[in-house]
Amino acid sequence: MNEANETREQFDYDLIIIGGGSGGLAASKEAAAYGKKVLVLDYVTPTPLGTAWGLGGTCVNVGCIPKKLMHQAALLHQNIKDARTFGWTFDEQVRHEWTTLREAIQNYIRSLNWGYKISLKEKAVTYVNAYGEFMGPHKIKATNKKGKETFYTAETFILATGERPRYLGATGDKEYCITSDDLFSLPYSPGKTLVVGASYVALECAGFLAGLGLDVTVMVRSILLRGFDQQMANLAGDYMESHGIKFIRQFVPLKIEQLEPGTPGKLKVTAQSTVSSETTEGEYNTVLLAIGRDACTKNIGLDKVGVKVNEKSGRIPVNELEQTNVPYIYAIGDILDSKLQLTPVAIQAGRLLAQRLYGGSTLKCDYVNVPTTIFTPLEYGACGFSEEAALEKYGENNVEVYHSYFWPLEWTVPSRDNNTCYAKIVCNKQDHEKVVGFHMLGPNAGEITQGFGAAMKCGMTKEQLDSTIGIHPVCAEVFTTLSITKGSGSNAKQSGC
Repeated sequence: MNEANETREQFDYDLIIIGGGSGGLAASKEAAAYGKKVLVLDYVTPTPLGTAWGLGGTCVNVGCIPKKLMHQAALLHQNIKDARTFGWTFDEQVRHEWTTLREAIQNYIRSLNWGYKISLKEKAVTYVNAYGEFMGPHKIKATNKKGKETFYTAETFILATGERPRYLGATGDKEYCITSDDLFSLPYSPGKTLVVGASYVALECAGFLAGLGLDVTVMVRSILLRGFDQQMANLAGDYMESHGIKFIRQFVPLKIEQLEPGTPGKLKVTAQSTVSSETTEGEYNTVLLAIGRDACTKNIGLDKVGVKVNEKSGRIPVNELEQTNVPYIYAIGDILDSKLQLTPVAIQAGRLLAQRLYGGSTLKCDYVNVPTTIFTPLEYGACGFSEEAALEKYGENNVEVYHSYFWPLEWTVPSRDNNTCYAKIVCNKQDHEKVVGFHMLGPNAGEITQGFGAAMKCGMTKEQLDSTIGIHPVCAEVFTTLSITKGSGSNAKQSGC
């Protein structure tokens, strides 16, 4: 037996993955398919309010899945309002039951948790519900909820620990505020809610809570949706504001005090202006913090094995193979430094990493032209560069922006929100007007952006878009008829069909 095989047999596992979210699960099952002995460690540290959940990570339990379902509940409210104009008549009082929605969503999530456990078992992946922490080279300690410690060794490790919501550091934040980690299993309707933050999590949660009929205010420190196209971000915010969501801009909370306990209780929020000495006070039933997320890299023993971490962000720099500076330790998902924090990205990276490690593949994860959608009340789909990023990369003289407002046919009969939907493509004039940025604000933006994301992977140009025949009458059709450039200054409002 050669020395390499002898060394490998000294380890308990070929691969240990720390984190049972989307990326970790994808990598574990792919590695097991190559006959490797794989262990997944997953542990959810409860929130300050005691909320915890099952296997599957943020997306399944407290992210994409419950978020989209609550967004759908809010859309149904709008559809009920529109229905009368299409001839539907109903007399009964329309009201929403939070507990019914919460139970339906939590039941679905529990079915997914169970499904993941079964899937790992079928793939012969060992799953342990314990907190993983490096103790030294190739060695890890796993601590379960009862405090029992078990030690494991492995030839290779993948870090897939994800992120958790950030707190303000203000008086009363952890005692009285909730985050998205708590919201989707909250046992009571949040009532009058202050959402603190301007992230996509903040705007999505504010949007569906308002859509369910609640009184919602958003407190914004600076700009909306930092890192996204700012014209699109502001249009999404304008739509929310026009539909009754209040915005308090350029303020941050100083302290949160409990006026009355209860489900919900009553809280007083004192906030400070970011541009003056002005303060403001408000009373709310619930304060939801959505000011960003921190990578779960602090307390997993990375210092004991020498893994480098970006000191400012807590995220882990990796090379193009998702390899850290320690050769046998890899990282995927939201904890990566300067990479997109999206579930499908983590899944793709996890699968491809396992294929490279054990299947002889050389295919790397492509982090360019990744389509995504923010499920604000008016959905925002994007792929590629924002207008600002394109101008910075290619220069003002080399960028052409085509755009148009539009009015979905379904909205014409209820006669609402004319010319609030918006389509924009950003083109590189130096490269045959190749589409380098795709942006859409409107219903079903995710379904539409997915297809255009594939087209952009193929190098879609403006000419190819123009030669594509549209489907009439649908929203996506607008991208086949874009004729007005921003530079022309012409009116981009739509008239007629």
